[in-house]
Amino acid sequence: MSRPQQGVMIVVVGPSGAGKDSVIADALHRLEGRLAVTLVRRAITRPADAGGEAHEAMSPDDFRARDAQGGFAVAWQAHGLAYGIPAETIAACEEGQTLIANGSRAVLARFEAVYPRLAIVNIVARPDIIAERLASRGRESAAEIRRRLERQVLECETRLGMTTIDNSGPLHEAGERLAEFVLSLSSTDGTGAASAR
Repeated sequence: MSRPQQGVMIVVVGPSGAGKDSVIADALHRLEGRLAVTLVRRAITRPADAGGEAHEAMSPDDFRARDAQGGFAVAWQAHGLAYGIPAETIAACEEGQTLIANGSRAVLARFEAVYPRLAIVNIVARPDIIAERLASRGRESAAEIRRRLERQVLECETRLGMTTIDNSGPLHEAGERLAEFVLSLSSTDGTGAASAR
């Protein structure tokens, strides 16, 4: 398998319900045998059996303690939960690995501050599609979903370019676009969508 000369952290952002985890999983399947890519396992203060992505379940107290000890490269709060990207991902990126993580638009500046090379992918979908997906999860009431959709437009505080992928249609189309984008990073010199610092 090929590997970029310089590692890169690919952070995938976008509103809940846009299908970030599904697009990432589809892209990783397409990249098997073509490029070595590591999916970052996030720490989340959510039970392990709560559904969604495979994550490291932590209690709020354990999460705070690990964060205080420098255990996270990036950590943030959203929707009543705490999320953390393990600190060891920084060294992995510096060693030349390609990493991909589900992130947050609100903390892109923090990602920029710690990773030597960063690429940002914004997964979007039509509001009606997002509402349908959120409703199917059964985690929120109709009123909560409406409020979430009303605030889904968020300015991303970043100086980097951003690649946007629309996941309103068939999953395989968005997955293929993400896979091709990841492959394109292996031949870039750090300029453009992936910025070397």
